[in-house]
Amino acid sequence: MSRTSSLLFLLPLFLLCSCGAPDGQKIVVYSPHGKELLADFAQRFEAANPGVKVQWLDMGAQDALDRVRSERANPQADLWWGAPAPSFMQAAEENLLQPYRPSWAGATDSSFHDPQARWYATWITPEVIMFNTQTLTRETAPQDWDEVLTEKWRDQIVLREPLASGSMRAIFFAMISRQYQASGTSAAGFEWLKQLDRNTKSYAANPTLMYLALVRGEAKLTLWNHPDVLLQKHQYNYPFDYLVPQSGVPLVPEGIALVAGAKNLALAQKFYEYVTTPESYQYAAQKYWRIPARRDLDFSQFAPETDPRNFPALRINWKMYADSSETWMKYWDANIRNRGQK
Repeated sequence: MSRTSSLLFLLPLFLLCSCGAPDGQKIVVYSPHGKELLADFAQRFEAANPGVKVQWLDMGAQDALDRVRSERANPQADLWWGAPAPSFMQAAEENLLQPYRPSWAGATDSSFHDPQARWYATWITPEVIMFNTQTLTRETAPQDWDEVLTEKWRDQIVLREPLASGSMRAIFFAMISRQYQASGTSAAGFEWLKQLDRNTKSYAANPTLMYLALVRGEAKLTLWNHPDVLLQKHQYNYPFDYLVPQSGVPLVPEGIALVAGAKNLALAQKFYEYVTTPESYQYAAQKYWRIPARRDLDFSQFAPETDPRNFPALRINWKMYADSSETWMKYWDANIRNRGQK
């Protein structure tokens, strides 16, 4: 879930135009799913569709939404693949998405898709506590969300830059929402984030810098999404592991949608269907630790790490997220970031 806004908007326009394939035989995909997964699925789709070119841009979830907004008058992307569902809710309300009902539409819960079929969830992403196994163990790492606020973890936490990251926005919202459900106001939630800021040593501009801070021992833990922890651990041998907080985790529906005004709509629909087949779901679970949102799959074929039953869910009002997240994040940025008493 990566890449900063400044880098994103400086990307040359020719990246979107020079694809090595004629119009009608290329598709442009915006996604925060990471270069490994995106390159892999692009190659698989191209192999199944000779002559077609998939051009993907890896960017943070919020960056993807901002870019689709900015390109409303002249869309450059055909398909937006990945971001928390509230980002798609916002885009749908702004008429940025093209309705499309996939062939498997009946296999998802009503909360995992737009009533007007403008987006559907593909995966469910748990947000967890991630730690460096060279400095912490499952026994010594924090066991729950509130434990990361204790004095023990002062300057021991590195966080991904929250404004550009769908994962961090979801975690921040979940922490505010927990307090909101108990008190009816967001004040206690912001106090929670203030204490987290006090214990946070730095905010990394992208996931790579966050991983490096952990590997180098600059921090011992972070709050992050479950698939990335396992991807870094198994593909790159980073000393990472995770704990599922005892009180539950945000289970974030990750969406997919066609961009309104897409230049290559038919091909985008074909890619949409390709990456959401049972075979693609099982492949993504085995290689990238992704948890499917579809209910009609044989979960006996999936590893325990990709079984949603192993992740107790925090109760999250995603519509409230869509309506409130931007305001709450702006408040955090203006009033809390780097203001904890170090």
